[in-house]
Amino acid sequence: MSKLNEGRVAVITGAGRGIGREHALLLAEGGARIVVNDLGAQSDGTGADAGPANEVAEQIRAMGGEAVVNGADISTMAGAQGLIRQAVDEFGRLDILINNAGILRDRMVFSMSEDDWDAIMAVHLKGTFATTHHASVYWREQSKAGQSFDARVINTTSPSGIYGNVGQTNYGAAKAGIAAFSVIAAMELARYGVTVNCVAPAALSRLTAGLMGAAAQDEALKEAMSPRWIAVLVAWLASPEARHVTGRVFDVRGESLAIAEGWVRGPSATQPDDPTKLGPVVADLMARARLNSDMSGHEAEGPGRPSHTI
Repeated sequence: MSKLNEGRVAVITGAGRGIGREHALLLAEGGARIVVNDLGAQSDGTGADAGPANEVAEQIRAMGGEAVVNGADISTMAGAQGLIRQAVDEFGRLDILINNAGILRDRMVFSMSEDDWDAIMAVHLKGTFATTHHASVYWREQSKAGQSFDARVINTTSPSGIYGNVGQTNYGAAKAGIAAFSVIAAMELARYGVTVNCVAPAALSRLTAGLMGAAAQDEALKEAMSPRWIAVLVAWLASPEARHVTGRVFDVRGESLAIAEGWVRGPSATQPDDPTKLGPVVADLMARARLNSDMSGHEAEGPGRPSHTI
């Protein structure tokens, strides 16, 4: 493999296991120096374990790369600030921020607790903001001092966030927020030489294995849905080759790669100034509008999904 990210410095959150681990290993293989961030929590966000992050860092060093470990909680502003500062202190610069850390607290909306909601928002949405905020402060200050950058922010949304999935109002809302955050941050950071993109991965990992049941043990599925497929795209997006790609959401499912197209203004009509006359107007709009996508990213009608009729 060519050294696609030779000499670049990458911070990767949630890099101790699953998709984040593959990001760290593949970027290191491509020559990047890595800050392996992982709190080591359980899949629901409880507990902590430094073991997984240390194992990844040791594996990178064993193959001749450079890596340091960070166990900060990136859902706090102080933790995120310390993470970015560590990258600069250890390696002298920061080129790549990959926001990958995540947890699951799946519940139907009527069964979801306040803590289930808040925990997901803290790790996914606030965690993405907090690290990006502190990284962007660094890039902006350095740019004002005359330094030029070809930097990257790569965030992690989900098909649940951009298409919707039952039982994940908290997770889906956070992930939809990350997609919107990425599009807007791309506009704001372009002047500083920073691109911002987002991946919506479908992979077999610690977080998804339980949802797949016995199918998760199928060897062919393990290969087809390996987290490494997600890392292939991320390693390229992190590289200088991707300097002109920004503000995009990529749907990645094994070998299949697509761009997820955002909300667009669909069919339109003139509103009457009388709510009693609005029914036929909305019915016509519904008949002409595309259906919402299912988890495959294609429009589909079924139980619980909006239909053409009202």
